[in-house]
Amino acid sequence: MLQEALIPLFPVGGMPGGTELIVILLIAVLLFGANKIPKLARSTGQAMGEFQKGREQVEQELEEMKEGATIDDEGNIVDEDGEILKTEAEREADKESATSSE
Repeated sequence: MLQEALIPLFPVGGMPGGTELIVILLIAVLLFGANKIPKLARSTGQAMGEFQKGREQVEQELEEMKEGATIDDEGNIVDEDGEILKTEAEREADKESATSSE
């Protein structure tokens, strides 16, 4: 029942072809102006890069958790024996170096 209500974005043939892409590009130029499109593309790319780095950091922390590590009350990553694998300061430094490397 729910699928009957959904209307595909590009009903014929799936993805848009050459003519459709040209029309979309012309509409984008009219809306944003030719000068702003490169800036918009650049900022979108930077945002995607930031998202990717954040996702990789979360995946890394999850992987450390799977290996038996936990985060203690001080924010340190510790193993099953209570030994500190990475301090909170090291974790913060990793995050700062990831964002400053752009």
